[in-house]
Amino acid sequence: MESAGLFDLDPVAAPVRPDLAGSDPAVSPADAPLAVRMRPRDIDELVGQDHLRAAGAPLRRLVEGDAPLSVILWGPPGSGKTTIAHLVAAATNRRFVALSALSSGVKEVREVIATARAARRRGGDPTVLFIDEVHRFTKTQQDSLLAAVEDRTVTLLAATTENPYFSVVSPLLSRCVLLTLQQLGSDSVRQLVRRAVTDERGLAGRVRLAPDAEDHLVRLSGGDARKALTALEAAAGSALATHAGPAPDSADGPADGADGAGADGAGTSRDRAEPDRAEPDRAGGVEPVEIDLATAEAAVDTAAVRYDRDGDGHYDISSALIKSLRGSDVDAALHWFARMIVAGEDPRFIARRLIIFASEDVGMADPQALPVAVAAAEALDRVGLPEAKLNLGQAVVHLATAPKSNSVTAAVGAAIADVQAGRTGLVPRALRDAHYSGARGLGHGTGYRYPHDDPRGVVTQQYPPDEAAGRDYYTPSRHGAERAVADRLPKIRQIVRGTASPPGGGSLSEVRAPDAKAAGADSPNPDANPDTGGAGR
Repeated sequence: MESAGLFDLDPVAAPVRPDLAGSDPAVSPADAPLAVRMRPRDIDELVGQDHLRAAGAPLRRLVEGDAPLSVILWGPPGSGKTTIAHLVAAATNRRFVALSALSSGVKEVREVIATARAARRRGGDPTVLFIDEVHRFTKTQQDSLLAAVEDRTVTLLAATTENPYFSVVSPLLSRCVLLTLQQLGSDSVRQLVRRAVTDERGLAGRVRLAPDAEDHLVRLSGGDARKALTALEAAAGSALATHAGPAPDSADGPADGADGAGADGAGTSRDRAEPDRAEPDRAGGVEPVEIDLATAEAAVDTAAVRYDRDGDGHYDISSALIKSLRGSDVDAALHWFARMIVAGEDPRFIARRLIIFASEDVGMADPQALPVAVAAAEALDRVGLPEAKLNLGQAVVHLATAPKSNSVTAAVGAAIADVQAGRTGLVPRALRDAHYSGARGLGHGTGYRYPHDDPRGVVTQQYPPDEAAGRDYYTPSRHGAERAVADRLPKIRQIVRGTASPPGGGSLSEVRAPDAKAAGADSPNPDANPDTGGAGR
């Protein structure tokens, strides 16, 4: 939102109603930015936000002065928050005072409230207090508004781009009506651009937009009306200046001397006074100068990316990335990843999220997912951006296309829940530490069975405390590499818990991975082959 030429008001002075071109009297409407000149004159000219402009809606009632409602306007930049404040300021029978949270504090707020209370006692006009960027107020500063808003000493109109449920204290939020402004759609931005081209307050028909140039401005505005109009103004200025070209010598008289024209070219004064004058058309009017795609691209070549590293953009887009990875939509995952990179998100945050995801949502279905994510994080540390975006992108693709399993997440959660519920007990004597002198005398380690002494590599033995014996925390899925674990685990549990008779002959193929034999065949250590029956201690 603009910080200059918008609401440069004395907080305790007599009410000043800024006009649509800005409140600074030194700035004339013709010199004001196009976005300021094109502010709606009434609520019916407001584009977008149809859900707030209906008859009887809080916004319309506030603008038309029908009810003293305190309102918090929440929306992205360029969605109309400042415009609505202008409309409220122009309403009759109300004293309008504006503050910016960037430059005001409790002192200024209390001065406004004291003046409003005095005016109220005298039977004067009610006071509307507009606070821009209210999320920048501290908790104490926001608390200073509570009593005045509660008894309607002031009607609060606050604007914020941050989620008010996080940035505005609950007592103040409960005393206000929250109006959520949506990002403008392409049709709304296009309507504003076309209005600015033809309206007398705007470019007054001096230019026309080529269809592809219009599409470019609309697309790259990212739903920000201010950005679209600023880019249009820049493109129009460039087109008009290019069309005018350098001032030519006068064709109506001598270059110098005759009729008093000096060496400085006084005969071209008309050209200098109107450098952007368009050529007359055949009908005697003025032919608009066309803004082509190249001119529009020169005015704006990078799209507006809505992203706040400390606000909703950060949390919403990172959430969309994780959910796209979980849903195995690799293209969506790459889109959200690119949004974060372009917006300047800390790449270490992205790397951390990928590492967590590898265990949380891929897990044993693809055991290589975690090493890939860790390797991407290490590559980021060694290489840095921009090159490391390739390493992170590779990890995104791997995780999105990997088979998914949350069995590890569920298992850890179930185990923690048991511990928190009090299902804890003593460590079985056979598992206790027996390395120090005297441990054996205490019975520590007595009865421990060494699994490698069994040809299967698994023995019957109680490992958990009595309170957790027989609890199944881990339930493998049948996705990817975890399918083999799902086939093997029931047999392992039967042997460990003593619910199955040991098979004769000692083959491990029924409890170890199906490819264990193949893996052992290439091992230089014959004891590593599970079918040799070696102890392998």
